Amino acid sequence: MADEWTSESSSYFTPREPGQGDAWAEEAERSGKAGTHRLSEVVECVPPQPIATALRLEPGELAVVRRRVVELDGRPIELADSYYPLRVAQGTALAEHRKIPGGAPTLLARLGYTPAEVDEDVSCREATNEERAALNLGPAEWVLLLGRLSIDQTGLPLEAMLMTMKAQGRHLHYRMRTS
Repeated sequence: MADEWTSESSSYFTPREPGQGDAWAEEAERSGKAGTHRLSEVVECVPPQPIATALRLEPGELAVVRRRVVELDGRPIELADSYYPLRVAQGTALAEHRKIPGGAPTLLARLGYTPAEVDEDVSCREATNEERAALNLGPAEWVLLLGRLSIDQTGLPLEAMLMTMKAQGRHLHYRMRTS
């Protein structure tokens, strides 16, 4: 199928080398496509309950969320929301509305945070009206949800990410390495 897309998760939580490009852009380029993402919002917020629980936050405790629209050849294919506890993000580029050279995993590694464990959960459901509009989906289309939790060497959560993807033609392949 021409629109089928295979994604490997490990490059998205591995720090990048200096001068190395964006993981998504490199993955898309290997398939002869252009991968980009737009940062739509960076704010402190009370995260949804499943995210707060994953990050081990107290009720009402704030986190920083970085919301992005992921594009393939100029078309939106994914909404990606990354949540960070304030103890990790506050006072860093994670809390600023700007692109981070090398991505968040590179910055986290420079700050001394490296994931020792990554847990991913995949599910699907019918798209909401907002997701249909953002991802240009038809009325009966479903989305694939990928939740990713990165945990450091001490057992503390660093990042909880929720990716909402076009389900049609998507294939997820897992090859996980953290060291």
